[in-house]
Order: sequence, then structure tokens, then C-alpha cells
Amino acid sequence: MIKVAFLDRDGVINIDYGYVVMREQFEFIDGVFTVCRLLRDLNYELIVITNQSGIARGYYSEQDFLDLTAWMCQQFQSQGVPLLDVFYCPHHPEATISNYRQNCRCRKPSPGMIEQACEKYSIDLENSILIGDKISDMQAAKAVGIGKFYFLGKEDIEKQLAVSARVDNLLQLKYLITK
Repeated sequence: MIKVAFLDRDGVINIDYGYVVMREQFEFIDGVFTVCRLLRDLNYELIVITNQSGIARGYYSEQDFLDLTAWMCQQFQSQGVPLLDVFYCPHHPEATISNYRQNCRCRKPSPGMIEQACEKYSIDLENSILIGDKISDMQAAKAVGIGKFYFLGKEDIEKQLAVSARVDNLLQLKYLITK
């Protein structure tokens, strides 16, 4: 079994400018590669899980998202921290595009993307972690029993989620994950 660091995309990997789909809009968050190198040194595989309702809303196509994702994966590879996989949810219950209009199990806070990863890979969830910037990320982690989940941001977090730590920036994780 492998241990995984599940990473949300917008707000964790890149600055969330809202519906980022072009390389010109994609700005990596300071410290993301440093933290990912540390995670790889600690034998974590890296998997991205991301809600992409911009597809459902018609802001960009699924192919646009896949093209940007391929470029993002190349950037991680060039930094020496390859991503094992990327799982995404293109759905939204109020989607403009009817093919994507649904209440699905993959859209966080539901844990479907993590479950898909577990079906594809032999993942030790108890010894895995999740890094996210939304309460829905924390809810998905808790729903499947991920061992530790870290909240990156200033939003109020419900006490029952019992996050492992709340951090203001990714580099603070360097001191928490090694423990």
C-alpha cells in the first residue's frame, strides 16, 4: 500500500483567481514545489483532486482543463516532483451545460475522487494526508478517514472537522508534516 498526499488544485497548487484555465492565469503558490519535494522525500505519492465546476458552467471545456492539467503535470515533473494522478469533478448541480448537471459523488465535499483514487491505487488512507483550502476539502478527507488533513487559509472551520492543522501558507507545512 502507498501513502498519498492529496492536493486540492486552486488555492493550494495555484493562486485561485476563479476558474483558472489558461497557462497565463496559472500562478504556482509559493512553496508548492518545496513542500511537494518534502512529501516525496517522506515517501508520499502526490495526487491532485479538484472540483472544476467551470466546465459545467460553460466557462471552459473539459479539453481546455485537460490541456492545462497536462502542462501543470509537466511543470511538476520538471521540478522533480511527478504527480501520480489527477482526479477532477466537472459536475455541478446547477450547471449551465445539462450533461454536467448532477449531484454526483465526485464533487467535494463528497469523497468520490478519493474513492476513485483508492479503486485505481492501493492507498493507505490512514497514513495519507490531504491539503486543501476549503471546508469541502476537509469534509471529503474526514468522510473517507484520511489520517491527517491540513487547512490552508483563513476561513472559519467547523470544530467537528478536527483538522490536523490550519496554516497561512504552504511553507508552514514543512514543520508539521515531518512530525
